[in-house]
Amino acid sequence: MKKAALAISFLLISFISQAQYEIKSIEGYSPNIGVLITMLDDLKERVTSSVRDLNQEQTDFLLDDNANRIGAMIYHLAATEKYYQLYTFEGRQFNAEEQKTWGLALGLGESGRDSKLLKGKPIKYYLDIWDDVRADTKKMLKTKDDAWLNTKASRMNYHWAWYHVMEHQANHMGQIRLIQKRAG
Repeated sequence: MKKAALAISFLLISFISQAQYEIKSIEGYSPNIGVLITMLDDLKERVTSSVRDLNQEQTDFLLDDNANRIGAMIYHLAATEKYYQLYTFEGRQFNAEEQKTWGLALGLGESGRDSKLLKGKPIKYYLDIWDDVRADTKKMLKTKDDAWLNTKASRMNYHWAWYHVMEHQANHMGQIRLIQKRAG
């Protein structure tokens, strides 16, 4: 048992040492916003790579009566990011029309579990929505500078708001992986 664990650890360390793991700014963005984009994109890629090959049964699997489907959670991640776009770039929440598009996915829960809008669609459907939202995020962040990140809105500054988007994605990444293991 110890030999197997040691061999797995060695392989993992070898893989990690060959990969390029860096948090750095991206050209075309101010330094801190470029770092923020690097971290947002890393989390999104890790979530995406873990779900992109799911079949319909896996995408719609419910762990229990209080759980959410993986597809719905991906839509939820997109809805949360869309909300923070509006909050930080426009200083507002969803309007009535946006609430129709995003509200169900933002809230999930019982309404989301029962809704035909959040099941029966391939995983690509949800990933495409998130891709579109992320493209908008990056386009809007390109127009801002590091001083903008310090802008305070209510009890948080914009830097914290976008940190929270990442934190939110990381939390759901863990949930998604747990559900995948249970779905088989």
